[in-house]
Formats: sequence, C-alpha cells, structure tokens
Amino acid sequence: MGPIITGEAVVLELRPASFAARALGLVIDVVVHVVLLVLIMIGLSAAGRDLDPAAARALGLTAVVFCLVVVPVAVETLSRGRSLGKLATGLRVVREDGGAIRFRHAVIRGLTGFLEIYLTFGGLALAVALFNDKSRRLGDLLGGTYAVRSRVPAEQAIRVFVPPHLQSWAAAADIGRIPDATARRAAQFIRQAGRMAPLSRAGMAASIAAELSAHVAPAPPPGTGPDEFLAAVVAERRNREFTRLSQSRRRYTETGQRLQRLPFSN
Repeated sequence: MGPIITGEAVVLELRPASFAARALGLVIDVVVHVVLLVLIMIGLSAAGRDLDPAAARALGLTAVVFCLVVVPVAVETLSRGRSLGKLATGLRVVREDGGAIRFRHAVIRGLTGFLEIYLTFGGLALAVALFNDKSRRLGDLLGGTYAVRSRVPAEQAIRVFVPPHLQSWAAAADIGRIPDATARRAAQFIRQAGRMAPLSRAGMAASIAAELSAHVAPAPPPGTGPDEFLAAVVAERRNREFTRLSQSRRRYTETGQRLQRLPFSN
C-alpha cells in the first residue's frame, strides 16, 4: 500500500507490516500471555486447594479469558494499537483509513484472536495472513484494521528555491493573499511529488497551481509549468515570511535595548 493522500493533500506514509514482522510480534505476545496465564494458574492452584472442582474450573476459565482476551484488548485500547510484541518489532495496528484504533476494534481483534490464535494454535491466523497483501489476520479483516511499521527512517528535508528565470517575477508578485490552507497544500505537494506517479503528479500540480493563480498577481511568464509556478510561489512566500520575522525580531531587540538605556529602567 502506498501513502494515503487526504482531501487536504496531507500524505500519511503508512507502510504495511511484513508477514515476518507480524509473525514475530504475534509470537512475542503469545509467549507473554501464556506466561501470565501459567503464573496465575500456579497462584490459583496454591491458593485454592480447598476449593471444590466446579469453583476451581470457573476460576481457571476466568483466568484464561482474562489473560488471552481481556489483557490483549485492554493493552491495544490503552496504547492505541500497540502491544509488547508490536513494540519489539516496531509495529502498530491502525484502522483502514490510517487512524488510531478504538475499543470496538480491539474487542473484535481480541475475540477473533482467541479463535484464530489460541484455539487453532495460530494456524488460522497465519493462513489468512499469507493470502492478503497487508498480512492481515482474520481479526483485522473483521475489525477493519491492519498493522503498519511505526519505525520508518526520517526523510531528508527538501529545499525549495525560486527557479532562476522566475526570480524577477516572484520578487514583484503579489502573493500576500494566498490562503494558508492553499499554501500548505502546495508545500506538501512539493515535498511529496518525488514519490507520486507521473500522471497523478501532473494532475495535482495543475490543480493546485490553478487554485494558487487566483490569489497571485500578475500571472507568471508565459510557458511557466505548474511545478515551476508552485516552487516559485512557495519559496518566495517562505523567504518573505522569514524576512518579516527577522525584521520583527530585530525591532523587538532594538526596542528592548532602548528601554534599558532610559533613566527609569534603573
């Protein structure tokens, strides 16, 4: 699955977890839950020697449900899709739209997980995960979730400059009326353009450039492409904002220095 581009042109870089990473995380979680169950069972056997068989079975069943269903559901709900196994493998469970899972997603995954992981010794979960592109187990398919990599390498910042042949036009252009939302979409597009398909990139560039042109005067020189127009506007807007902030900071510093020199400041 590639990046998710929202309606505001914000790119969510969600990389589905590999089958091996999911399997390793699952094994770690199962070991933790089983060890917890064994410890509880040992404690119950030591403390419940005088219990009748029916009460002992009821407590045992309660311990099984607690360790293999309640604990996984509670952990995933409170941690927004993480568990000890997922922390170790750098994974997180998210909704299909990329958002954090909620209690109902965790419940569906937990109840289904008891069937596909423990009652079938993991066979059903592994079989289902092998035959879909996101390595989703049955609980993910029913709950509308999947696991993504939460540890991704940091991307190198992209520097945007005004194209040389547009510098004189950009310096004189009126770009102060550009809405912030439009400017953010243009800047986001420039940062993500290198990873987009050529047709999608051209279409989105033309769309955002047409939206920007309604707030920029005069129009760019004839023959200016959408990508060049976006780069010029974004870079010039950034440069002007930096200059304005620098001047404001300098005036603030100078004002503070003048106040310190006044007689009453002492």
